[in-house]
Amino acid sequence: MPSHDERLLAAAIYVTSFFTTIVGPLIIWLLKKNDSPFIDYHGKEYFNFIISYAVYSLISGILVIIFIGVIALWAVGVLAFIFTIVAAIKAYEGKEYQIPLVFRIIR
Repeated sequence: MPSHDERLLAAAIYVTSFFTTIVGPLIIWLLKKNDSPFIDYHGKEYFNFIISYAVYSLISGILVIIFIGVIALWAVGVLAFIFTIVAAIKAYEGKEYQIPLVFRIIR
C-alpha cells in the first residue's frame, strides 16, 4: 500500500493537469518517479492519456469538416474531464487505475 504522501502526489499529477496540462504533472513525475513506483505508474499513465487524447482531439478536429467532428470533440473533452477526475480519486485511494481508450506508449 502506498504511503499517504505517495497517494497525494499521484493524485496531484491529475489535479494539476487542470491548471497546467504538461508542466505541473511533468515536474511531479520527474522529481518523484525514482522514489516511488506508484507515482511512476501514475505519471506514465497520465502522459499516455495525454498523448492518446491529443490524437483523438486532432482526428476529431479534422472531422469537423463533416460535422461528426463537432460531436467527437465534445465527447473527447467530456471523457477526458471525467477520466481525469476518476484517475485522481483512484490514485488518492492507492489504486493503480488504467484510463480507458488509452494506447500505452510510455512503459
